[in-house]
Amino acid sequence: MTSFPDLNPASNVGEIAANLPGAAALFRKAGISFCCGGNLSIADASTKRGLDPATIVAELRALSGDADRGAPQETPALIAHIRTRYHDTHRSELADLIPLARKVEAVHGDHPDAPHGLARLLNDILAEMESHMTKEEQVLFPLMLKGGHPMIAAPISVMRAEHDDHASQLRALEHTTHGLAVPEGACGSWRALYAGVGKFADDLVAHMHLENDELFPRFEAVVA
Repeated sequence: MTSFPDLNPASNVGEIAANLPGAAALFRKAGISFCCGGNLSIADASTKRGLDPATIVAELRALSGDADRGAPQETPALIAHIRTRYHDTHRSELADLIPLARKVEAVHGDHPDAPHGLARLLNDILAEMESHMTKEEQVLFPLMLKGGHPMIAAPISVMRAEHDDHASQLRALEHTTHGLAVPEGACGSWRALYAGVGKFADDLVAHMHLENDELFPRFEAVVA
């Protein structure tokens, strides 16, 4: 099980949101921005909202203890879990979210809180993730299922870099949707869109965590 022992009041809000499953939802609930305010420490971000940094850190540490719960530990089962629970789900959900975002932008384009550019951003995310997931499915995962390869560190490094790109896109999602804040009186489509985007974003953080902190180190340690 992976934990996040570095969590403390000086920890960076943006980095935590991108790496700790559940942190983004916790920050949204607390009113802490991790897109525009992502360079703040927990202490500064909490104080800005009139919150106790120690309370926020304690809640984040509780999330850290649950980060891997429910994921298989054996490598073949973990890879299968990642493919079905995350790869397949991302593809399906993004295919639904993109036309829904287009609808909301078209119907509510004159609303001051309309998520202008969201459909385009989601489409870009789908394109980049499709490329990323295909490389894992066709190259990296087969190598892992064979027990690894002397050159496996190179594709893992590429996947880690692309995860950093995904994290940047998640910050852009947060910014474009104004922190997924649904305006008063918003229609059902708008509410469904933000609920779907929030689930996708939280899933992607959990997905990247499983690979970065659970799966990849098993093979990097072998070739180190």
